[in-house]
Amino acid sequence: MTESPVAPAADALHARLRTLRARTVANGCTEAEALAAAAKLAELLDRHDLALSDVELETGRCIEGRHEPRGRRKLPLEACVPAIAAFCDCQAWRTRGADGRPAFVFFGLPADVEAALVLAELVEAALRGGLGRYKTEPGRTRLPHRDRHVAYASFMLGMAEAIAARLDALKRGRESARNGAGQQIVLLKASLVERELALLGIRFHTVGGSGRAVLADAFQAGEKAGTSFRPGERGGPR
Repeated sequence: MTESPVAPAADALHARLRTLRARTVANGCTEAEALAAAAKLAELLDRHDLALSDVELETGRCIEGRHEPRGRRKLPLEACVPAIAAFCDCQAWRTRGADGRPAFVFFGLPADVEAALVLAELVEAALRGGLGRYKTEPGRTRLPHRDRHVAYASFMLGMAEAIAARLDALKRGRESARNGAGQQIVLLKASLVERELALLGIRFHTVGGSGRAVLADAFQAGEKAGTSFRPGERGGPR
């Protein structure tokens, strides 16, 4: 029996993604190390895609992966979830975790879902790290408690939206750089995901914005912090 050449490639990809997942702030590394680890994610996915055959793409099966934000503080991760899903060729939706708090499901091919979970953890780590630095800036502790809470929430929302915009831009850059084979793979994967969702009877609808009030200067500070998030650039750990 001849072993599929994709099997070892898939095993290698999963091993690299597990390594990336381990290098998060929550597991003891610095935020800079977590962001550097994410730099290889897109390259790993694109390399793996090219190892797949049309038959494997057309007959593959999708899986679900769940991300439950850590800690007690509510993070505006939802602002980044659509961009994370698109970056990893997945679909995503919000659900509830075991504690009743918001959680997120990513749906797609196994490697893409695993990558989306890694990226979600890295985005979450970046948000927590950015907020931690923002809190230590001069004058923050002198704000009244209510204003401080609004400022922190505004900062994180601005940072989350900036990260989402950066992921969208990086995704467009990857798409424009793909050749004919790469573009065909993306179309096949999208068709597969849509077919699997239809079999499950899952349909999506768009929900309007929250309309929450934000502090402009805190929101803009978050936007500036979010522009430093660079998951798609070369130079990460090998």
